Amino acid sequence: MNASSQDTFLICVARLYETTEKQIISKEQGHEQSEGASDETCLIRPHAVAAVLRNVTFTKERYNSFIDLQDKLHQNICRKRSLVAIGTHDLDTIKGPFVYNAQPPADIKFKPLNQSKEFSGSEIMELYSTHPQLKQYLPIIRDSSVYPIIYDSNGVVLSMPPIINGDHSKITLNTKNVFIECTATDITKAKVVLDTLVCMFSEYCSEKYEVEACQVVQSDGTIVTYPELEYRQELVDSTRTNQYIGISETPSQLAALLGKMCLKTEVTAEGSLKVEIPPTRHDIIHACDVYEDVAIAYGYNNIKKTVPRTSTIAAQFPVNKLSDQLREEIAQAGFTEALTFSLCSSDDISTKLNRHIKDVPAVLISNPKTLEFQVARTTLLPGLLKTLAANKKMPLPLKIFEVSDVILRDRSTEVGARNERRLCAVNCNKSPGFEVIHGLLDRVMTLLEIPKSVDKNIVGYYLQATDDPAFFPQRCAEVVVNGRVIGRMGVLHPDVITSFDLALPIACLEINIETFV
Repeated sequence: MNASSQDTFLICVARLYETTEKQIISKEQGHEQSEGASDETCLIRPHAVAAVLRNVTFTKERYNSFIDLQDKLHQNICRKRSLVAIGTHDLDTIKGPFVYNAQPPADIKFKPLNQSKEFSGSEIMELYSTHPQLKQYLPIIRDSSVYPIIYDSNGVVLSMPPIINGDHSKITLNTKNVFIECTATDITKAKVVLDTLVCMFSEYCSEKYEVEACQVVQSDGTIVTYPELEYRQELVDSTRTNQYIGISETPSQLAALLGKMCLKTEVTAEGSLKVEIPPTRHDIIHACDVYEDVAIAYGYNNIKKTVPRTSTIAAQFPVNKLSDQLREEIAQAGFTEALTFSLCSSDDISTKLNRHIKDVPAVLISNPKTLEFQVARTTLLPGLLKTLAANKKMPLPLKIFEVSDVILRDRSTEVGARNERRLCAVNCNKSPGFEVIHGLLDRVMTLLEIPKSVDKNIVGYYLQATDDPAFFPQRCAEVVVNGRVIGRMGVLHPDVITSFDLALPIACLEINIETFV
């Protein structure tokens, strides 16, 4: 181990020192683990890890790759910075000890990256509220009473994670010594991110594959050294490896295949494989991951295709079988099948149907990419009306249907929502054609062997008048089967028709077909 200078980093209002020795990536590391945080940082981002890369040589390509790697990590394992936020700084422009604390927004003031003046914490949130890349990270800390902040012994702010770094310590092509800090809500993810960064970019240090460790001194006095760069060992059964993949290789051949995947492997006396997993492979968490690497090295195309020894008799789900049969019969009745999106805008299932979104049991998409895909559909009707709007030039009558699932919010289920298979059909013509839709309902009930009920107290189906804001007044009825309401039919309200950019009257039917399974 080579000696190095001592700088200091304070974490969670406690100190973190760079050690006086370097960690070599090719060596095994073993450190006792302990974590701690101050009351302030526990409120928002309780964990932090750090490391230093010395004598790095940046070119334009390496610099761009360094930034791109951080972006990729932020979007994936960091879950858009919600779990981990990475900060990289020019160590020569700052001085330890460094402090990681959480302060009220009004007490924070510094010059953000690539800005010309200082801003307070609140002003920074306002400044980046319209920024195309950074605005998505603001909700992570916006509602907190304190914001995380990192500064050096001179009070120079390094960063306000997970939003923005300070301009003072920004990395340039002339940077030689890089200080890496990761603040996190998940300490395991933070360790993985730090290991990944230093393993990949220590290649560009003058002493290749060396990284200077930092000691995190927690608020309770506990000292933890990062990065861990821990080598792990996995004992893998060679026979089971062959069975899982479907090959017949000797233990020595399997070890050679793993060597191709940069996994140092020894064959034990019992014929098992002792696999050394480097800190660059945090994705390996089970023997099955080792099997996968063997298969990749062997070549998927080289694995002989065989018929499984077990024979099974497959059967279609009853609801799917019924759906297919109904599709065929309804098509023979003169209707054309449509296949529409399962996602739609919130207006499609609320405002455009004369309803309020709060009254609709809709499942909302937390991060919709477009306004057209904000919620999961609770009815098949909007999709069919959009289809009619896109085919207004086609000859009348327009008779289309869909048999598919809707998604309904249901707190009684394990996931808080459930699917429901429905049939929806619409008839668009110069007159509503209620009799056409009524005839389709009768045909479906005949196929399902559900008799028409004259007396509502006996088995069968019947219609009963109801009010629905999506339908024309006194032109709407509930479909009741064996005393249970399974759907509605009627003539759509003119406001609903015009909201979907249509002009002709429309009659529709929508029922739940899971009742008949």
